[in-house]
Amino acid sequence: MANNKKMVEAITGRDEDFAKWYTDIVKKAELVDYSGVKGCMVFRPYGYAIWENIQKDMDRRFKETGVENVYMPMFIPESLLQREKDHVEGFAPECAWVTIGGQEKLTERLAVRPTSETLFCEHYKKVIGTYRDLPKLYNQWCSVVRWEKTTRPFLRNSEFLWQEGHTMHETAEEAKEETLRMLKVYEDFYRETLAIPAVVGQKTEKEKFAGAEATYTIEPMMHNGVALQGGTSHYFGDGFAKSFDIKFQGRDNKLHYPHQTSWGTSTRMIGAIIMVHGDDDGLVLPPRISPIQVAIIPIAMHKEGVLDKANELKAQLSKVFRVKLDDSDHAPGWKFSEYEMKGVPVRVEIGPKDIEKGQCVIVRRDTREKQFVPLGELESAIQKTLDDIHEAMYNRALENMKEKTHVATTYDEFVALGKEQGGFIKAMWCGDSECEDKLKEVTGGVKSRCIPFEEEHLADTCVCCGKPAKHMVYWGKQY
Repeated sequence: MANNKKMVEAITGRDEDFAKWYTDIVKKAELVDYSGVKGCMVFRPYGYAIWENIQKDMDRRFKETGVENVYMPMFIPESLLQREKDHVEGFAPECAWVTIGGQEKLTERLAVRPTSETLFCEHYKKVIGTYRDLPKLYNQWCSVVRWEKTTRPFLRNSEFLWQEGHTMHETAEEAKEETLRMLKVYEDFYRETLAIPAVVGQKTEKEKFAGAEATYTIEPMMHNGVALQGGTSHYFGDGFAKSFDIKFQGRDNKLHYPHQTSWGTSTRMIGAIIMVHGDDDGLVLPPRISPIQVAIIPIAMHKEGVLDKANELKAQLSKVFRVKLDDSDHAPGWKFSEYEMKGVPVRVEIGPKDIEKGQCVIVRRDTREKQFVPLGELESAIQKTLDDIHEAMYNRALENMKEKTHVATTYDEFVALGKEQGGFIKAMWCGDSECEDKLKEVTGGVKSRCIPFEEEHLADTCVCCGKPAKHMVYWGKQY
């Protein structure tokens, strides 16, 4: 069990039982609660505040590229979903269906949206007429439903929150550029805001999105070496446009089909934050999305002037940071543990002796390092500390990913690494999906994660079958 939890109930040690540790944090940091429907979560205020900060940052990034927000219906008529064969086959096992409205049996089943490509296509057919109407750069923030057999908070839910971008373009080149541009937005967001490194590249044919010509992915590694698909961006070509008969008059006065993209991330990112950065005392939140960036803890606040000074600091710091002053009657030690559990990046302690000296104590959540700071320099000291925390968190995660990334040049090496080591495996591949299936089976779940944009030449032959290799692939188990 974790130490240093005298005032707040301990959580399971991360290296003792990773799954139980994860669940403990989700519950005890008050992120979500379980609902009466399997796989559906109640977002508690603290958990939802994290999502709001993620949403705000990403939404800004999207709009800087010209994307506009819209909202599509929750229900999709079955006939509409059937318009794109590969797409519907990919989602059929996870679809939830509405068959009764009020007390009347519906003449056509309605799918509760698992994703919204078909809805966007139905709308685009109505609003795209000429090349002047392009590009259409739309995104929506919503929930989707995918009926999962095995669920876990944030990672696999029957209903989850996400954003889904759907864009239409005049040419294939423009659509491909958009696909990669939004993937880069995700990569930058993970690095600059979540302090999470990742492997970025293209999915294999077997692992690409249903209906896509190409799927690109960002793949961060969790502390235990397991991958999490952090976000995907898809190039659809004109396949959906042809299925939905979406045409526009081109610059040559002829009719053409537009080219489409789709890209999305979800509340899975909160699961990634927990599993990349958390420790045996709870959450360790990246400062740029933490609902509370600074927790002020008055020491001996019953003494004259302490609470007044604490309130003064709160008023000052709240102009720049997200601040909470805890003036409850809990003991300081309890409060220290509570805000460590919640992952608050910086704690400010202020007591009678500090006031006399014109200083306070700031404590980093990630390293527990303490620093005495003159009150006149507090704002700049906190900003520097938050920036230092972000960089340190990213570097620790990057070092963990490097340590748990291995190379296999033979079949036996691959199998041994897949069964015993975990983490990412870099290995050459012939391009045949049968080799993917075999490697997954013999290792108990190791799958291709992506073909990186910058491939290394590790060997001439496929690690599985010995045929000439076409690509270097990152492999690993996934959540």
